[in-house]
Amino acid sequence: MTMRTTVREIEFRAMGSDAHLVVVGGSVGLVERARARVEELEQRWSRFLPGSEVSELTRRAGTAVTVSPDTMLLVDLAIEAFRLSGGSFDPTVLGDVVRAGYDRSFDALDGRDQSHLDLDPMSSLTTGCGDIQICGSTVCLPAGTGFDPGGIGKGLAADLVTEDLLEAGAEGACVNLGGDVRVRGTGPDHGPWTVAVEHPWSPEPIARFGLLDGAVATSTSLKRRWVSGGEVRHHLIDPGTGRPSDSDLTLVAAVAPNAWVAEIMAKSVLLRGTDHPFDLIGGIGTEALAVDAAGRIQASDGLPDFLGARLAPFISTPEGSSLSAPSGADPARRASS
Repeated sequence: MTMRTTVREIEFRAMGSDAHLVVVGGSVGLVERARARVEELEQRWSRFLPGSEVSELTRRAGTAVTVSPDTMLLVDLAIEAFRLSGGSFDPTVLGDVVRAGYDRSFDALDGRDQSHLDLDPMSSLTTGCGDIQICGSTVCLPAGTGFDPGGIGKGLAADLVTEDLLEAGAEGACVNLGGDVRVRGTGPDHGPWTVAVEHPWSPEPIARFGLLDGAVATSTSLKRRWVSGGEVRHHLIDPGTGRPSDSDLTLVAAVAPNAWVAEIMAKSVLLRGTDHPFDLIGGIGTEALAVDAAGRIQASDGLPDFLGARLAPFISTPEGSSLSAPSGADPARRASS
């Protein structure tokens, strides 16, 4: 007689996003342990919490600040992400983010006009990722800069929490933090995990990726929008201009060994635009799909290895022209940003 493996899951708000944790096997308390770990990392990494270590780094920019091993890892990988992305990801764009109107959590923004708000003192911050100094257990930001982990914090949290779960006895784990999805081990059906990628214009997932151990992250300019100065803005800041991206791509989904890599590569591909979207991802175990403003879908050469169905060349646009999305098995988990 085959014993059924217990699958436990929980949904909650964390890191300004919807969080969904799935634990296959292991003890009954693992899912709550995972939730507590996500919340612990948010307390350390959120720029919206005055007592977080990230906020302390910004307040004391120009001086060395002692941080936890978790935050040391975050800063170290953020610097590595800056290098891997060719500067498309920069954790010191906080001043640009605030100047764009993203000066509070998105739950607080609520899509309203931010033009009337008093100028945030952080709006004067400049960038300088290349000059961040790490020494022992301390981090020193360049004076006049601020640290905003952005999506890499969610990706790294998903990596750390799934690792913790398997070390604690889980047979498999899936952590989805606002579309940054990390899976490890056995899926709910005793096989690979299926991660479905959604697009706001499509009623069905536009792709389904099969993964044994890996990550999917999505980045889109169609969500997290608000109005400032009569202009519709979004959260994807282009470090090259200091303004919300004007790329002709609207959504990118990246597949990578780790969620922090998938996260920064999804954003980097989106910023590249349709002419050369995939020129940064070669040689680092990452593949991606990209959707432009007309609903056309492009895919990197190795992406078909992860697909369980044909990738449709188009999806629905707001004007209504479309072809059908790919068909396939129902996803075990969905990814949405």
